[in-house]
Amino acid sequence: MSHKIRVDAPLVILHGDEMAQVAFEKILDTFVTSRLELPLVEIDLSAENRLVTNGQVVIEAIEALKAHGVGIKNAGMTVNRTQLGELLAKHPEIDGTHLHPLATKSPNGAIRKGIGGNITREDIEFRNLKVSRPAWIGRDIVVDTMESGGIKESFNELSRATGVVKLMFVGASGDPVELHRREVNKGDPWLLATNDLESVKAWAHRFFQRAIGEKRDIYLGLKDTVIAGYDGVMRAAIEGVYEAHYREQVEALGLQYHYELIDAQAARLVATPPERALWGVPDNTTGRKLYKLVEELKRHGIPDRKAQVSISRMSAGGGDQYGSFNAPAEQDGILKVIVDGEEKHARRVRKGDPILLMSNDHEAIKDWVLQVFRDASRKRKEVYFGLKREYMEYDEVFSTVITDVRRELAEAGTPPPSFMIMRPSSQLIKMITDPPRNALYPAQNLDGDIFSDISAALGGSLATASSIIESKEGTMLFEAPHGTAHDLYLKYLESDGQEAHFNSSALLFAVANALETLGEREANDALVDYAHRLKAALIGTVDAGIITGDLKGKTRDPASETLVDMNGFLEAVASRL
Repeated sequence: MSHKIRVDAPLVILHGDEMAQVAFEKILDTFVTSRLELPLVEIDLSAENRLVTNGQVVIEAIEALKAHGVGIKNAGMTVNRTQLGELLAKHPEIDGTHLHPLATKSPNGAIRKGIGGNITREDIEFRNLKVSRPAWIGRDIVVDTMESGGIKESFNELSRATGVVKLMFVGASGDPVELHRREVNKGDPWLLATNDLESVKAWAHRFFQRAIGEKRDIYLGLKDTVIAGYDGVMRAAIEGVYEAHYREQVEALGLQYHYELIDAQAARLVATPPERALWGVPDNTTGRKLYKLVEELKRHGIPDRKAQVSISRMSAGGGDQYGSFNAPAEQDGILKVIVDGEEKHARRVRKGDPILLMSNDHEAIKDWVLQVFRDASRKRKEVYFGLKREYMEYDEVFSTVITDVRRELAEAGTPPPSFMIMRPSSQLIKMITDPPRNALYPAQNLDGDIFSDISAALGGSLATASSIIESKEGTMLFEAPHGTAHDLYLKYLESDGQEAHFNSSALLFAVANALETLGEREANDALVDYAHRLKAALIGTVDAGIITGDLKGKTRDPASETLVDMNGFLEAVASRL
């Protein structure tokens, strides 16, 4: 007779890449298939399969999640040019010139939009972790950002009518060409931003000259993987200036140059600040936030972290930068935005200038705010919204929705949790330097990415946090907030699988969360109990000082730590069940 717990409802399993996938398969074998009798709907979302299926597998994943309601997603690669070339060489039958965007881009945004889900990232409540505070006071780090262009000088408004936003371009021919169109409803916010590529290059010259003159290590951060036609264009221009004019000088002086995605770079610099650095953040809205945070940290440092931090990201609907149209101008000309047949704005651009048109959905914003308030009420959290209302009509809609939702909840007899609205820079500073005991920080998509990674890094590791995607229809997708751990995967391959150095805590916690949700939905007490015991075993293992290398020295009693690899850690958790 089987001792496995029987589960009727299917669980959707979205496989990923590299070291995270090695860990995921071990977790599924150890804690799911060997202990539970449940149907799995398994979908291969690896970079290679996304390419081979020309992105169709992403659509299959969305349909499976909507059909079955609960899933777990593993981290997947976002391929760069080199990796794409290698995959195409492996599959010569694939025409690389006719690939769907889902074949090569990260599937995360499409999945979140497809299920209409918003993201909440929370610290896992490990009791034994005591993170050393980074020595920030007096640290010689300066943030340099562009003062002009970009979202700071965007044209943004709320749509006055339900209709279609068209982005038109008039070039040398004099004939209007439609670059992009999207539907909007009355009250939806939209925004057009551009950057002058020559101004970007001029900023790059000043930036590198300053770093050389002040003998500072150089950090450059953009989001080129997700906003390739905007941030990617700026990155190419800036690094072109570096290669042509400054690399030799930088290397001769022994200075370091680092490029990284802005969310990962922000986490690295805040958690482990370098001695002396110039941090270039060309996107001026992000740059000003990080400038203010760094100045605050240099004066007051980072206090002891006594609170768990929760961050909710506005993601459903694919709004703001992550759901934008972004591309460089193909020639000199004029951009025009037409809304419901009426020209709203026009501006000149030159060949190569990056263009970004983004919008959001009023109803999706309302769903998100309702979810934020529901989550905060259920877990008794204070809510701190971050909005740029003084010059962003785009953000004003969020403020209006918050007021409307608060009134609707009150009229329905459901008092909303206490909340405040502040600038995003103040929201970020409060989250890092003065977190209340139990707070939730809602943020739009790009801010949410950056804030989440900083918070996770300060919490000990990206593997010590959970990520939950929830739609208003009840679809729940659980995942780890970290990536695929490419460097660790290379070591794993080089050692023929002997060096398995990876913290699998976040993936294991995601599995436990998914099983708990399945159990609650089918009133399966045995499964709920198992999920609770699995979480307790995970936390208890770390409490006992059994940790992976990324947490070395971060427990309350470093002298009693036992360092293990990924397999040793999972075996220790299993022995506690």
